[in-house]
Amino acid sequence: MDTLTKINDMVNSFAWGTFGLLFLLGTGLICTIATRGFQISHLGHWLRRTFGSLAKEGRVVGDVGAMSQLQAFCTALLATIGTGNITGVSTAICIGGPGAVFWMWIAAILGMMIKFCENVLGIYYRRRNSGGAWAGGAMYYLKDGLGSKKGCKKIGSILAVLFSSFAVLASFGIGNVGQINKIILNFESVFFSETDIGTVAGFSGMRLLIGLILMVVGAFIIMGGFRRLSSISEKLVPFMSAVYILGCIIVILLHVTNIPTVFASIFKFALGTKALAGGAAGTAIQATMKTVESGCKRGVFSNEAGLGSSVMAHINSSTREPVQQGMWGIAEVFVDTMVICTMTALVVLGSGYIDLSTGLVAGGIDDTILVARAFGDTLGRGGEVFVVFCITLFAFTSVMGWSFYGARSMEYLFGDVWARVYRVFFILLIVLGAVVEPSLALDISDTFNGLMMIPNLIGILVLLPLVIKILRNYIRRRIKGIDEEPMLSYDEYIQKSAREKMKKEAHLL
Repeated sequence: MDTLTKINDMVNSFAWGTFGLLFLLGTGLICTIATRGFQISHLGHWLRRTFGSLAKEGRVVGDVGAMSQLQAFCTALLATIGTGNITGVSTAICIGGPGAVFWMWIAAILGMMIKFCENVLGIYYRRRNSGGAWAGGAMYYLKDGLGSKKGCKKIGSILAVLFSSFAVLASFGIGNVGQINKIILNFESVFFSETDIGTVAGFSGMRLLIGLILMVVGAFIIMGGFRRLSSISEKLVPFMSAVYILGCIIVILLHVTNIPTVFASIFKFALGTKALAGGAAGTAIQATMKTVESGCKRGVFSNEAGLGSSVMAHINSSTREPVQQGMWGIAEVFVDTMVICTMTALVVLGSGYIDLSTGLVAGGIDDTILVARAFGDTLGRGGEVFVVFCITLFAFTSVMGWSFYGARSMEYLFGDVWARVYRVFFILLIVLGAVVEPSLALDISDTFNGLMMIPNLIGILVLLPLVIKILRNYIRRRIKGIDEEPMLSYDEYIQKSAREKMKKEAHLL
């Protein structure tokens, strides 16, 4: 076990350490430069084509075996919005100080274009599966996109298999057991700290009961297929996001006089001066790296840009334009990090538990209770209950989202039958997550989660010229009004069918 732990720590430090983060941020910077800062230069356009389209085409399915653009977006957010939006942000601030929030924003801005590229490639290389639904994701553009390059056929197939395998293995821990365990721990600390109903087969009876309830609810959603998942996500994601944001706004407004100081501290400590001002150990350079790394890492953990996971939800969109769904990828990172994570950061930094002059955390407070204390001190017992409620929703929806990603990855590796077997096994694991303590298995799962990033980013960088070509084609047609052949799919049949449907819709309009 010691040897296995050392090996996992070594691989994890490679995937989630300096190399992994530099690879991720470097890819985001390259994508941003190559697209001429599309997420900023075309801010008004992508806002209109995403949130501004919800009253019309954003809610229309219009395609057999597909979701509406809103449903695909919400299904992606189902897994993306998780406990990282709450406890993850407080962890980043406790480790890296207020300046970590600034680097979380930087990671998000760069991550927007990684998500954009993922979704563009996902739509362009998707195809129909045996059930008539869309199938796609990083494994498909690795195999058919990267694999189409001269001398890359074998490496493309290998990277596709590796990505899918990492996704399946990560889904069991980070996407299931780890999330369920967080729910249980929060329930115990707030509701059942003094309640004991005995044990069953050596396990806590209370934990087992909650686990069984979560398993039944999870089974109802997961076994209903992507239709039921998309229908629930379309209602649940906007609800839980709005509730949490509203709760944060109430707390922030009650400490509104602190806001200027909070923002000043974010920028002040962005370069690591926390260590110098607070007398912490290490040099200024080490402190800066800690601030940058904690902020960037938590940003990535939260919005999953670069992992290639959420593209498996986005490819189910009824849109025929790759760039259109790419813009929903930008919107996904915007909602997750720039809105929800920022709200958490403002609550934490304005709570009084962070010394804004030194950036240090108050004694006796750690990242696991910081957010709950911030809400509890302002709203009383109801504030702590509110945080548990939100963490439960965020964690459970992450489980539902990852069940979808794992099943799609298993389908790619072994076919639809094994995807169904996977779903049953995944549902049973929910109970295990309720009764076991975090272990090496979860640490290994976290490593697989990071390893997903490596093949995905390789594919994005190799296929970036194609993304630019598709984007320029879109801009000429949709923004400049130039009549030319659209770039919709690598498959001639899908390309022809999509083009004809677009012409028919344009004629009807």
